[in-house]
Amino acid sequence: MTNKSHIKKIIVGATCFIIIATGSGIAGQQTSYAATTSAVTQNSVATASATSAQKKDAVIAFSKKLMGKVKYKFGVNNTKKLWFDCSSFTKYVFASQGISLKWGSVAQSKQGVYVAKKNLQKGDLVFFSVSTPGKINHVGIYIGNGQFIQNTIGGSVNGVIISDLSKYSSRYITARRVG
Repeated sequence: MTNKSHIKKIIVGATCFIIIATGSGIAGQQTSYAATTSAVTQNSVATASATSAQKKDAVIAFSKKLMGKVKYKFGVNNTKKLWFDCSSFTKYVFASQGISLKWGSVAQSKQGVYVAKKNLQKGDLVFFSVSTPGKINHVGIYIGNGQFIQNTIGGSVNGVIISDLSKYSSRYITARRVG
């Protein structure tokens, strides 16, 4: 028997052993293997959640750093000059953490998964109607404690601000969780 065929039989034998093991003592090994596999899977899910939470915190921190630096310009996505509309701002901020968003508040409102207002978490996108009642035309990022960060214009404001969600309750439409 050559080394290659011997190794192949050992591998096949080991695979069959794992699949069909049913004897005394072996069942305990299977249970141990299953428990180990389950623990690894649970640990991976916990790590993915931690990573997701870390990304959301980084999204919020990055968006706050842009306060006073970004200018609002409708229909603009200029990363060099930091001129953005609301959705190109969210697109830019999420891209900083490797999360890809489309440009446009309506397009972003179709990404990720729906989130009920009562279940908002940091980093969720929140969508509003600011001109045509009932139609999405503005987006911001929920930052927790009933607040969201947005790129907007109005009055003396031109750029990134933090706002109370309660002041936008009549214009609030939906939320999405992305990334």
